[in-house]
Amino acid sequence: MNEIERRRTFAIVSHPDAGKTTLTEKFLLFGGQIQVAGAVKNNKIRKTATSDWMEIEKQRGISVTTSVMEFDYKDYKVNILDTPGHQDFAEDTFRTLTAVDSVIIVIDGAKGVETQTRKLMNVCRMRKTPVIVFVNKMDREGRDPFDLLDEIEQELQIKVRPLSWPINQGAHFKGVYNIYENNLNLFTANKQKITEKVEVDIHTSDLDDKVGERDAQKLREDIELISEVYPAFDIDTYRSAEVAPVFFGSALNNFGVKELLDCFVQIAPPPQSIDAEERTVTPQENKFSGFIFKITANIDPNHRSCIAFCKICSGQFQRNTPYYHVRLGKTMRFSSPTQFMAQRKSTIDTAYPGDIVGLPDNEIFKIGDTLTEGEILHYKGLPSFSPEMFKYIENADPMKSKQLNKGIEQLMNEGVAQLFVNQFNNRKIIGTVGQLQFEVIQYRLENEYNAKCRWEAANLYKACWIESDDDAELEEFKKRKFQYMAKDREGRDVFLADSGYILQMAQQDFKHIRFHFTSEF
Repeated sequence: MNEIERRRTFAIVSHPDAGKTTLTEKFLLFGGQIQVAGAVKNNKIRKTATSDWMEIEKQRGISVTTSVMEFDYKDYKVNILDTPGHQDFAEDTFRTLTAVDSVIIVIDGAKGVETQTRKLMNVCRMRKTPVIVFVNKMDREGRDPFDLLDEIEQELQIKVRPLSWPINQGAHFKGVYNIYENNLNLFTANKQKITEKVEVDIHTSDLDDKVGERDAQKLREDIELISEVYPAFDIDTYRSAEVAPVFFGSALNNFGVKELLDCFVQIAPPPQSIDAEERTVTPQENKFSGFIFKITANIDPNHRSCIAFCKICSGQFQRNTPYYHVRLGKTMRFSSPTQFMAQRKSTIDTAYPGDIVGLPDNEIFKIGDTLTEGEILHYKGLPSFSPEMFKYIENADPMKSKQLNKGIEQLMNEGVAQLFVNQFNNRKIIGTVGQLQFEVIQYRLENEYNAKCRWEAANLYKACWIESDDDAELEEFKKRKFQYMAKDREGRDVFLADSGYILQMAQQDFKHIRFHFTSEF
């Protein structure tokens, strides 16, 4: 019970470039996992972000895959998942949100709420995941904090409650008043060090000495206004995902981050119950269960190995203990389960609910697989979405077809994109959510599998999974649409519609066929 209570598993999400990866690094700095934070974009410090370890991430300065990191802070064990912000990798982020108990959303103080942030918030709302908002980049000129709070309420459709408040911003940024703990943090621009706290009663002249009379007066008025407009902070409304606490700061300059982390470990929920199709599973149960929410190929390029990330939902995971793989109906042992600090990993003997364990994967796992001590359980909510962009993948080097096939298979297992095989001409079609994924696949095939591919345009509109209780009608449909029928990797029938009109007509003509736009049905 103690181990469960001290676990905090959360994801950091945001629009690209709002500062997620920088914030993750600063958390690791406080957790003592790294000694110096490498400024991601600063070429003088030739040390890229700790959590972006793929070659392509270092070159582009963006995250393309979710990385998992854990550290101890005070009496808590914190598991962070740093997710990609770029919309082309949204599916990876959506799946990651199934494995966390709470979320920190990072918002750029100058840009406010952006499209990707809205989408991610919708996923949190569907799952009732508690959210904390961190308004970043306060050391740059931005918008009025009250306007930002209104925008967050409207755009993300959630009530907010500021727990820290900025004193000015941009060039005149002087610091943050910590409402949660009633103390003042004065700002000094320093990327490596941590600023000190000043205990001060804001109703005395102490405050004027520290920040100047005008700013002191404005801070008093703001704090008074906050206490009138927003209800007092209540931990239960936050945990039930009705209210989002808001913090202000600058992740790059390491400011306002410690307040966020200190408050977060106190108020964030420990591991929660999770719904499986059969029943609800609580973390306190004695028997182990967990599910695979992510697979990454080639964490170590020398070994060509895949790692499956398993979120532990109940019981205790023990190394070398036999566990039941529900989909394969087999029992297996894991001799080297690992825990991660970005690309540094260490073997562990025991893990508890809330932890994320890397299991070596020799093509035995798929995303959504369940491991238990024998019970048949299927955890819900790990769908693949219908892709929006399609290309034929062709082998550019006939001598390397084996490597290409192996590479495609591992990358598809990872959930980077989806593979469909056209039944008419047996050509392979890759479906993705965005253009950038095609570049990542091509880059990784060449650099990790030594295989070259080339893309050819496939003019398709949408992929839909089809099923029907009327076998005759299904056969008739497949005959008539023979050129547009494909199979996915599970061998299920997929209709590749080449326009919205054709899809609409198909739905009208074949009344008994069900068309699905996610793979979970």
